[in-house]
Amino acid sequence: MRRRIGTFIGLGALAATLVVVPPQAVGQAPPPIDYCQGQCGDILPPGQNGNATLAGILAHRVLGTRPAHSADQLGKYADLGANYRGLTTETIGKFFNDASFGVPAGQVESTIKPRSDVTIVRDKATGVPHITGTTRSGTEFGAGYAAAQDRLWLMDVMRRVGRGQLSSFAGGAEGNRELERQFFASAPYTEEELQRQIDEVKNSGPRGAQGYADAAAYVEGINKYISEAHSGRYFPGEYVLTGHIDAITNAGKIEPFKLTDMVVLSSVVGAQFGGGGGGEVQAAIAKLAIQERYGVEQGEEVWRSLRSENDPETVYTLHEGQSFPYGKTPANPQGAAMPQPGSVSPQQTVFDEVGGEGASVKPAAPAAQEPARDMFADGVLPADLLSEKHGMSNALVVSGQHTASGHPVSVFGPQTSYFAPQLLMLQELQGPGISARGASFAGVSLYVLLGRGQDYAWSATSANQDIIDTYALELCDPSGAPATKESNAYLFNGQCTPMEVIERKNSWKPTLADGTPAGSYTLRAFRTQYGPVTHRAIVEGKPVAYAALRSSYFHEVDALLGFQEFNDPDAVKSAADFQRAASQINYTFNWFYADAQDTAYYNSGANPVRHPNADPSMPIKAGAGLEWRNWNPATNRADYTPFEQHPNSVNQDYYISWNNAQAKDYAASGYEKSAVHRGDLLDRRVRALIDSGTKVTRVNLTQAMAEAGLADLRAEKVLPQLLRVIESAAVTDPAAAAALTKLKDWQSRGALRAETSPGSKTYADAEAIKIMDAWWPLLVRAQFEPGLGTPAFTAMTGVLKINESPSGWQNEVPGKHVGQGHQGSAYQSGWWGYVHKDLRSVLGDQVAGPLGAEYCGGGDLAQCRTLLLNTVKQAAAQPVNEVYPGDGDCSAGDQWCADSLIHRPLGGITHDKISTQNRPTYQQVVEFAGRRQPA
Repeated sequence: MRRRIGTFIGLGALAATLVVVPPQAVGQAPPPIDYCQGQCGDILPPGQNGNATLAGILAHRVLGTRPAHSADQLGKYADLGANYRGLTTETIGKFFNDASFGVPAGQVESTIKPRSDVTIVRDKATGVPHITGTTRSGTEFGAGYAAAQDRLWLMDVMRRVGRGQLSSFAGGAEGNRELERQFFASAPYTEEELQRQIDEVKNSGPRGAQGYADAAAYVEGINKYISEAHSGRYFPGEYVLTGHIDAITNAGKIEPFKLTDMVVLSSVVGAQFGGGGGGEVQAAIAKLAIQERYGVEQGEEVWRSLRSENDPETVYTLHEGQSFPYGKTPANPQGAAMPQPGSVSPQQTVFDEVGGEGASVKPAAPAAQEPARDMFADGVLPADLLSEKHGMSNALVVSGQHTASGHPVSVFGPQTSYFAPQLLMLQELQGPGISARGASFAGVSLYVLLGRGQDYAWSATSANQDIIDTYALELCDPSGAPATKESNAYLFNGQCTPMEVIERKNSWKPTLADGTPAGSYTLRAFRTQYGPVTHRAIVEGKPVAYAALRSSYFHEVDALLGFQEFNDPDAVKSAADFQRAASQINYTFNWFYADAQDTAYYNSGANPVRHPNADPSMPIKAGAGLEWRNWNPATNRADYTPFEQHPNSVNQDYYISWNNAQAKDYAASGYEKSAVHRGDLLDRRVRALIDSGTKVTRVNLTQAMAEAGLADLRAEKVLPQLLRVIESAAVTDPAAAAALTKLKDWQSRGALRAETSPGSKTYADAEAIKIMDAWWPLLVRAQFEPGLGTPAFTAMTGVLKINESPSGWQNEVPGKHVGQGHQGSAYQSGWWGYVHKDLRSVLGDQVAGPLGAEYCGGGDLAQCRTLLLNTVKQAAAQPVNEVYPGDGDCSAGDQWCADSLIHRPLGGITHDKISTQNRPTYQQVVEFAGRRQPA
């Protein structure tokens, strides 16, 4: 097999030499004028190259080597957390790539022409493709070709995920099965329906037709690379390890891509990052439990206070008092379809399951491939990729009136978890009607989705305003027999209408990469005119199906036209142009823009116009006249709120976003936008710069972001209130006093989760951090459970987790883990706002939007103080191996490792752990020095 590895390497090198063109032989137009003038930087760890041949994978497993450019951005990214304090204008390039257009002379690593009308140049520093087309079709062909060069295996995996067919492709690991079930249930389309979505965009007008042509050329480029890589034997080695291609004979197939795959990939991206709302069934269960505890009248007051849909104390992106009413619960809601307690059951999706259980099987394989055995035993992707999705991402944008240069400064980017290869990829596109550099999701990278143009840059954070409503459909039986919860027909316009059943049949057999025993099952989605069925229940004595209606359902690629305009320098010449382009995107994002003169913000999403008496936070009775205004069930189109009703702004003094509330009266779809939110970590630091008169630069704005990424939200915002209660009397208990001293010392140093020195893998305030981690779940339970009662407390933890620490441990149930381990994005959701408000109420402070009851110590300050002292002592005494129980990557008690970031391998190449940073995965630092002159 050693000889075979050598053959793979040799053929791959030969293939590369066959397509490389000497740089001097390429007729290539110079890049457009770059108005950033060296002041644009970006970073996307671990590296650009996400493909590895079988030889590359085995060499990595045996020798620890990695393919070129697969890890060369990881060190830069990791080092900022330890070195941000000493950052200067001269050193910022040590932590970010040069994001200028083009490749300087002498920095060209390779140049290829996969087609006569496109050239792909890769730079020596990072291997990023700089794609220049003499035709638009050539530009898009090159984008598809480069995407396949860098992310083919990942793209193939993700299209299978979206189709609910991952287990048949990558193996029957339970993680693969769970993930495909979740995505299939949210977007169960037939092939004809996927094509229909393409045709609708194609026929929507000139830009739609152009988008169709762009996508067709893009897919052609992907398939050109697939054909060449397969015949040349330099395709990703995972195809061999999962049984798709024979390493010796090269027999097998990599399925060509289709345009419908792009619809599927768009739906995967949208489901993870661009959808808001849903969860109304769980909310109804929690509300009923609260009403059971307090009675209907007080229960309503308590519920609304915990709902936090428009908390007056929360941090806003638009902080000048602007109001954009949307999505709020009406004063007297009608048509709520509340389930009978105990009657709710989730919709079954798995049928006819056979096999797939028992000990791992070890199919025979060449000895040289043994190092790769079982590398996908837990699945290719995290099983909770969708169920534990985050809003994620942050942005800091400061207008020129507060900067040293007089030009806006921005530090922004999406947090898309940490994978190897990354879900995003970098590229530069230059061609007719296209001029941009930045990041795109692999497989839909026909345009730059987040990045920079010639004289402007843009980014986004997930907004998550509510575009999903849950409707309760009364079940029936076409035969006229009494309906049950298991009935698969429902009343629609007075008729007993059968549900549509969409199926995926999956089967798998053990491979070297995944030894899960052979098995099969059928996935079934039950669809109604109101969307896929999610639950069944009894409402007012009648069986119902709950269905989730999403405004982007059957419109997964409508956003294409907005992204197309972002890349077109003739379409975006001003902040207003950018906002209009963003308004065409039907997914829920907060968009940020900066050029040399202006900054702007726009919140996108297809926000349905609801009936004024419908409560979007609860299930709604179907057929009661409470549907979206002018909703057409045949097309899932309705009336949507117009441009001016979306939160928007130009040239506010500064903007921050960390998935916090957008603006006053713009209702939150979640429950976490309360008095304390992680957006406060950014807002406090940026506001301090401006209020102090300090002129903002790329350096100090990056420092503000980096410090916020190490700060513990609970210690910075909630600990001061905890100490106020505790220190309302002298602390005489030695154990409690010692613990509090450690916490206060940590607080005085900034309450950062920072290493003692770079690479030490030990926190500077390790004991204080351990105490806070252990204390939080103890104090939350002791503070709230006695008042709420166990049923309501438990139900509320179902709609809002009490904690979201960097490790994912330390929750209301010992040993419970939330979120995706080692994936960053901490402190988004938690009970910090509840704790903060309640403590201030107990202290006698004036609280805007107080909770509906006082909880800590039943509202008695002395009892509350005792409760806090007892729990902090308990936390200090808790063994470290209980606070950090350990997992497959870390030993129990290893605090630093528990928090560490791990680029989860989606293929055969792994990467080293890095110290935690609560920070975007892809990030830009930009400051334009000039702009194009109006024609």
